[in-house]
Amino acid sequence: MARANPFQFIQQVRAEASKVVWPTRRETLVTTAMVFVMAAILATFFFLVDRLIRFGVDQILTIGG
Repeated sequence: MARANPFQFIQQVRAEASKVVWPTRRETLVTTAMVFVMAAILATFFFLVDRLIRFGVDQILTIGG
């Protein structure tokens, strides 16, 4: 594979960067809100699962003790 000189490389980078479609402000806000909502839902889910497992382990340990 032939190496491009630095000038050609910069031109290629600019050409590729011009093809990027940036999200709108609304898309960014909606996506950010969805990330926070999903993080809250998953945090709640794992908290409840952790409590359930802890309850089960406590029950098992009190049977033997």
